[in-house]
Amino acid sequence: MSQKNRDGKGRARDRMREEREREKAAERRMRSLKVGGTAAAILAVAGVIGVLAANSGGTSNEGPPAAPITVGESTAPATLAVYEDFRCPACGQFENGFRDVIHELTDAGKLKVDYHLVTIIDGNLRGQGSTNAANAAQCANDQGKFSPYHDVLFENQPAEADDAFADKDLLIDLAGQVDGLDNETFRTCVADGTHDEWAQRSNADFMNSGFNATPTILLNGENLYGNTSEPLTPDTLRNKVNQLAASS
Repeated sequence: MSQKNRDGKGRARDRMREEREREKAAERRMRSLKVGGTAAAILAVAGVIGVLAANSGGTSNEGPPAAPITVGESTAPATLAVYEDFRCPACGQFENGFRDVIHELTDAGKLKVDYHLVTIIDGNLRGQGSTNAANAAQCANDQGKFSPYHDVLFENQPAEADDAFADKDLLIDLAGQVDGLDNETFRTCVADGTHDEWAQRSNADFMNSGFNATPTILLNGENLYGNTSEPLTPDTLRNKVNQLAASS
């Protein structure tokens, strides 16, 4: 074999070795993400904050703060501030566990909920699903359909690493599960990203707030969801809100 051929094969082996190293590194990163996601889910069940806000894009926030999406009567004696990301598995666990009691308390006029939509997973794992889902949720809010559409998104939440909500057609299809929402105005709002800037400002507000993970849950300003000694449950949330209502 000529020296030229030997050199060529040597370079090919080096390229193959480098490619294997890159693949192994990618596998290690994916394992870390999966472990982190599993740990976050376990912590969320225990009432501890879930997904950390890391590498989620810039924190610059030009313009006024992004107004939250509010559900419930403005005169309610208790206000629940919910910071959540539609791609966040711990947020999904919170919603699945607390959805019924939140609806119960808002319907009774005892609780008002301010939803601050966050897009940190688009930054952590890359993608556009958090932003597109937040935009679609605000499009639903434009038509007075935020609460049922919000619930549908979490009921159909993809796996954390699956950026399925980046598909605007999927977000429009899911609107078919909400009476009266799947209309031309909603479809155009989703397709055009009408509220993308609002979603970006909402995320920047969160990143500049001092909170660093989702979900963050505050009741009249008190952080409830990260207390490991007294984990939040639907019953304790109901009791706290009823106490506030009784004393108002």
